[in-house]
Amino acid sequence: MGAKAKKVLKKNLQKASASKLSKGKDTADFLPLEGGAGRKIPEQKEQKNTATVLYIGRIPHGFYEKEMQAYFSQFGTIKRLRIARNKKTGKSKHYGFIEFQDPEVAEVVADCMHNYLLFEHLLQVHLIPSEHVHPQLWKGFNYRYKPLARVQIEQKRQNKDRTLDEHKKLVEKIMKRDQKRKKRIEAAGLDYECPQIVGDMQPAPKRIKFDQD
Repeated sequence: MGAKAKKVLKKNLQKASASKLSKGKDTADFLPLEGGAGRKIPEQKEQKNTATVLYIGRIPHGFYEKEMQAYFSQFGTIKRLRIARNKKTGKSKHYGFIEFQDPEVAEVVADCMHNYLLFEHLLQVHLIPSEHVHPQLWKGFNYRYKPLARVQIEQKRQNKDRTLDEHKKLVEKIMKRDQKRKKRIEAAGLDYECPQIVGDMQPAPKRIKFDQD
Protein backbone atom coordinates (compact mmCIF):
# COMPACT_ATOMS: atom_id res chain seq x y z
CA MET A 1 0.00 0.00 0.00
CA GLY A 2 1.39 3.34 -1.07
CA ALA A 3 1.73 6.52 0.97
CA LYS A 4 -1.24 8.17 -0.74
CA ALA A 5 -3.47 5.18 -0.07
CA LYS A 6 -2.48 5.24 3.60
CA LYS A 7 -3.37 8.95 3.86
CA VAL A 8 -6.75 8.38 2.21
CA LEU A 9 -7.51 5.43 4.52
CA LYS A 10 -6.52 7.50 7.57
CA LYS A 11 -8.81 10.35 6.53
CA ASN A 12 -11.70 7.94 5.97
CA LEU A 13 -11.19 6.41 9.41
CA GLN A 14 -11.14 9.85 11.04
CA LYS A 15 -14.35 10.85 9.24
CA ALA A 16 -16.06 7.62 10.27
CA SER A 17 -15.05 8.01 13.92
CA ALA A 18 -16.17 11.66 13.91
CA SER A 19 -19.56 10.73 12.44
CA LYS A 20 -20.01 8.00 15.09
CA LEU A 21 -19.19 10.41 17.88
CA SER A 22 -21.62 13.01 16.51
CA LYS A 23 -24.38 10.40 16.28
CA GLY A 24 -23.57 9.15 19.78
CA LYS A 25 -23.97 12.67 21.18
CA ASP A 26 -27.46 12.84 19.75
CA THR A 27 -28.56 9.46 21.07
CA ALA A 28 -26.47 8.77 24.17
CA ASP A 29 -24.96 10.87 26.94
CA PHE A 30 -22.14 8.43 27.73
CA LEU A 31 -20.67 5.17 26.37
CA PRO A 32 -20.03 2.10 28.53
CA LEU A 33 -16.41 1.18 29.26
CA GLU A 34 -16.66 -2.34 27.84
CA GLY A 35 -18.28 -1.29 24.59
CA GLY A 36 -21.84 -1.75 23.47
CA ALA A 37 -24.74 0.58 22.98
CA GLY A 38 -24.65 3.97 24.66
CA ARG A 39 -27.15 5.05 27.31
CA LYS A 40 -29.25 8.13 27.36
CA ILE A 41 -29.68 9.88 30.71
CA PRO A 42 -33.36 10.77 31.20
CA GLU A 43 -34.06 14.44 31.37
CA GLN A 44 -34.97 15.57 34.86
CA LYS A 45 -37.58 18.25 35.00
CA GLU A 46 -37.14 20.95 37.56
CA GLN A 47 -39.63 20.50 40.37
CA LYS A 48 -41.63 23.63 40.86
CA ASN A 49 -42.39 24.81 44.35
CA THR A 50 -46.07 24.28 45.16
CA ALA A 51 -45.94 24.98 48.91
CA THR A 52 -48.16 27.87 49.94
CA VAL A 53 -48.41 27.30 53.71
CA LEU A 54 -45.91 28.91 56.08
CA TYR A 55 -45.15 28.09 59.69
CA ILE A 56 -44.42 31.18 61.78
CA GLY A 57 -42.87 30.72 65.21
CA ARG A 58 -41.87 33.03 68.08
CA ILE A 59 -44.77 35.40 67.41
CA PRO A 60 -44.50 38.29 69.88
CA HIS A 61 -47.25 39.38 72.25
CA GLY A 62 -49.64 41.82 70.59
CA PHE A 63 -48.92 40.59 67.06
CA TYR A 64 -52.21 38.81 66.49
CA GLU A 65 -54.52 38.01 63.55
CA LYS A 66 -55.35 41.58 62.53
CA GLU A 67 -51.75 42.74 62.79
CA MET A 68 -50.43 39.71 60.90
CA GLN A 69 -53.06 40.12 58.19
CA ALA A 70 -52.13 43.77 57.70
CA TYR A 71 -48.39 43.13 57.78
CA PHE A 72 -48.07 40.07 55.53
CA SER A 73 -50.63 41.29 52.99
CA GLN A 74 -47.94 43.60 51.60
CA PHE A 75 -46.24 40.55 50.06
CA GLY A 76 -49.32 39.13 48.34
CA THR A 77 -52.84 37.79 48.73
CA ILE A 78 -53.43 35.82 51.94
CA LYS A 79 -55.98 33.02 51.72
CA ARG A 80 -56.03 31.90 55.34
CA LEU A 81 -54.32 32.77 58.58
CA ARG A 82 -54.38 31.09 61.96
CA ILE A 83 -52.69 31.56 65.34
CA ALA A 84 -52.61 28.66 67.77
CA ARG A 85 -54.39 29.59 71.00
CA ASN A 86 -54.90 28.02 74.40
CA LYS A 87 -58.32 26.40 74.66
CA LYS A 88 -58.83 27.41 78.28
CA THR A 89 -57.51 30.96 78.31
CA GLY A 90 -57.62 31.91 74.62
CA LYS A 91 -54.07 33.29 74.81
CA SER A 92 -51.65 32.97 71.91
CA LYS A 93 -49.22 30.03 71.86
CA HIS A 94 -46.77 32.23 69.88
CA TYR A 95 -46.91 30.23 66.66
CA GLY A 96 -49.26 30.11 63.71
CA PHE A 97 -49.75 29.39 60.02
CA ILE A 98 -50.33 31.53 56.92
CA GLU A 99 -51.44 30.34 53.51
CA PHE A 100 -50.74 32.54 50.47
CA GLN A 101 -52.41 32.29 47.11
CA ASP A 102 -49.16 32.05 45.10
CA PRO A 103 -46.28 29.65 45.90
CA GLU A 104 -43.75 32.22 44.71
CA VAL A 105 -44.99 34.74 47.25
CA ALA A 106 -44.79 32.16 50.05
CA GLU A 107 -41.18 31.37 49.08
CA VAL A 108 -40.25 35.06 49.09
CA VAL A 109 -41.83 35.56 52.52
CA ALA A 110 -39.93 32.56 53.91
CA ASP A 111 -36.63 33.95 52.60
CA CYS A 112 -37.23 37.53 53.74
CA MET A 113 -38.94 37.07 57.10
CA HIS A 114 -36.94 34.19 58.58
CA ASN A 115 -34.95 35.47 61.60
CA TYR A 116 -36.55 38.88 61.16
CA LEU A 117 -36.39 40.90 64.40
CA LEU A 118 -39.88 41.98 65.41
CA PHE A 119 -40.65 43.33 68.90
CA GLU A 120 -37.45 41.76 70.27
CA HIS A 121 -38.41 38.37 68.81
CA LEU A 122 -36.67 36.62 65.92
CA LEU A 123 -39.46 35.26 63.75
CA GLN A 124 -39.04 31.66 62.58
CA VAL A 125 -40.63 31.30 59.14
CA HIS A 126 -40.51 28.01 57.24
CA LEU A 127 -42.27 26.61 54.19
CA ILE A 128 -44.38 23.52 54.80
CA PRO A 129 -44.48 21.06 51.87
CA SER A 130 -47.96 20.44 50.52
CA GLU A 131 -47.85 16.75 51.43
CA HIS A 132 -47.05 17.61 55.07
CA VAL A 133 -49.96 19.99 55.62
CA HIS A 134 -52.43 18.39 58.03
CA PRO A 135 -55.95 18.12 56.57
CA GLN A 136 -57.49 19.65 59.72
CA LEU A 137 -55.01 22.50 59.97
CA TRP A 138 -57.55 25.11 58.87
CA LYS A 139 -60.50 23.67 60.74
CA GLY A 140 -62.22 26.64 62.37
CA PHE A 141 -59.56 29.09 61.17
CA ASN A 142 -62.07 31.95 60.89
CA TYR A 143 -63.57 31.24 64.30
CA ARG A 144 -62.92 33.96 66.86
CA TYR A 145 -62.28 31.94 69.97
CA LYS A 146 -63.97 33.17 73.12
CA PRO A 147 -62.65 31.35 76.20
CA LEU A 148 -65.15 30.10 78.72
CA ALA A 149 -65.69 32.22 81.81
CA ARG A 150 -64.54 29.41 84.07
CA VAL A 151 -64.47 31.59 87.19
CA GLN A 152 -68.15 32.48 86.82
CA ILE A 153 -69.02 28.86 86.01
CA GLU A 154 -67.24 27.64 89.13
CA GLN A 155 -68.91 30.32 91.23
CA LYS A 156 -72.34 29.23 90.06
CA ARG A 157 -71.47 25.60 90.76
CA GLN A 158 -70.31 26.35 94.30
CA ASN A 159 -73.11 28.77 95.12
CA LYS A 160 -75.99 26.76 93.73
CA ASP A 161 -78.87 25.85 95.97
CA ARG A 162 -78.37 22.38 97.43
CA THR A 163 -80.79 19.97 98.94
CA LEU A 164 -80.31 18.76 102.48
CA ASP A 165 -78.74 15.47 101.30
CA GLU A 166 -76.31 17.27 98.98
CA HIS A 167 -75.31 19.64 101.75
CA LYS A 168 -74.76 16.73 104.14
CA LYS A 169 -72.48 14.93 101.66
CA LEU A 170 -70.48 18.12 101.08
CA VAL A 171 -69.85 18.61 104.80
CA GLU A 172 -68.89 14.94 105.20
CA LYS A 173 -66.25 15.29 102.48
CA ILE A 174 -64.82 18.36 104.20
CA MET A 175 -64.63 16.53 107.53
CA LYS A 176 -62.90 13.53 105.93
CA ARG A 177 -60.26 15.74 104.36
CA ASP A 178 -59.73 17.44 107.72
CA GLN A 179 -59.23 14.06 109.48
CA LYS A 180 -56.67 12.99 106.84
CA ARG A 181 -54.82 16.27 107.29
CA LYS A 182 -54.65 15.77 111.07
CA LYS A 183 -53.25 12.25 110.64
CA ARG A 184 -50.53 13.47 108.30
CA ILE A 185 -49.54 16.18 110.80
CA GLU A 186 -49.34 13.63 113.62
CA ALA A 187 -47.32 11.23 111.47
CA ALA A 188 -44.84 14.02 110.76
CA GLY A 189 -44.32 14.48 114.51
CA LEU A 190 -45.56 18.07 114.57
CA ASP A 191 -47.24 19.49 117.64
CA TYR A 192 -50.05 21.40 116.00
CA GLU A 193 -53.68 21.62 116.92
CA CYS A 194 -55.90 22.09 113.88
CA PRO A 195 -58.78 24.51 114.30
CA GLN A 196 -62.16 22.94 114.35
CA ILE A 197 -64.33 23.26 111.25
CA VAL A 198 -67.61 24.90 112.07
CA GLY A 199 -70.23 23.58 109.71
CA ASP A 200 -73.86 24.35 109.44
CA MET A 201 -74.91 20.72 109.36
CA GLN A 202 -78.61 20.74 109.82
CA PRO A 203 -80.30 17.72 111.33
CA ALA A 204 -82.62 15.82 109.10
CA PRO A 205 -86.26 16.74 109.77
CA LYS A 206 -88.09 14.22 111.91
CA ARG A 207 -91.30 12.72 110.83
CA ILE A 208 -94.14 13.66 113.10
CA LYS A 209 -96.79 11.11 113.60
CA PHE A 210 -100.24 12.21 114.64
CA ASP A 211 -102.42 9.97 116.74
CA GLN A 212 -105.45 8.93 114.87
CA ASP A 213 -108.68 9.03 116.77
